[in-house]
Amino acid sequence: MTHVGVMLPRDLPANQVLAYARRAEQLGFDELWVVEDLGFRGGVAQAGAVLAATDHIMVGIGILPAGARNAAFTAMELATLAQLFPGRLIAGIGHGMPDWMRSVGAWPASPLTLLREYTTAVRTLLRGEPGPAAGRYVDVEGVVIGETPQTVPPVVLGVRGPKSIAVAGQVADGLLLAEPAAPPYIAEAAARLESSSPLVITYDAAAVHDDGDKARDLVRPGLAGIGEPDWAPHLAPLPFAADLAAHRRAAAGPAEFAATMPDAWVRELSLAGTPAEVRAQIAARHAAGAGSVIMIPAEPDPLQALTGLAQALPRPERP
Repeated sequence: MTHVGVMLPRDLPANQVLAYARRAEQLGFDELWVVEDLGFRGGVAQAGAVLAATDHIMVGIGILPAGARNAAFTAMELATLAQLFPGRLIAGIGHGMPDWMRSVGAWPASPLTLLREYTTAVRTLLRGEPGPAAGRYVDVEGVVIGETPQTVPPVVLGVRGPKSIAVAGQVADGLLLAEPAAPPYIAEAAARLESSSPLVITYDAAAVHDDGDKARDLVRPGLAGIGEPDWAPHLAPLPFAADLAAHRRAAAGPAEFAATMPDAWVRELSLAGTPAEVRAQIAARHAAGAGSVIMIPAEPDPLQALTGLAQALPRPERP
């Protein structure tokens, strides 16, 4: 599978959400990913709405924080969507942002243990099997949700770092790299999944313009967070990792860091440039092991940006 998708921005005005989803489908994107971030909108509600408003586009939820919902009720929600819209749902699960989860009293002492137990339980219940033995955080032992879909949706983990990626390979259907993912990082992450056919999904800031420099300037603000301490495993495979870390330390702040980042790094860490350049960047991510490459619109008007992003969709081969 080699898909290209687009993200539905978390702050898109509510009256544009369904129009955005329909337009993404009309333009030929394979997938549309909705976002669940604290302070914005719920992932399950958005997914249900855009699935009902479209005909065939795949809809991903990225991501549902494990500590926020009981595993049985998450499985029930996902099963309902998968019954109503067979074969069109991908579910992303993660431990959530620590600050957000602490603010609602849902940050565990061992996030990886929670993810392992939670993902195992959700996938077991989605198959119609009784819940597994109770663990440290998740206790749905013997629970059966009853209504299960004929096509069980894939469940991917949104994580980073070697230990977390290994867990994704052991208990999930794949991995969601919800940060700029250059091809070397994708290849290393896919290799850590310990699966013969892992599902790897990437998110990248994206802009397509006839003037490639203008497109790269648009994505720079989205790269401002790169280089923070917890990004070390993510950056290690990059040939310019040491230089990037030094550049980060020398910059006065994240904004200056992104604004003065060498153009070559922006090309590697985003999907930005002319249609041909971005098409090549997408192909490189697919070649590195990404099954789905998801574009995050960087332009101020996301709905208008869709038309530009669609120019970089792979062109079907002519007979």
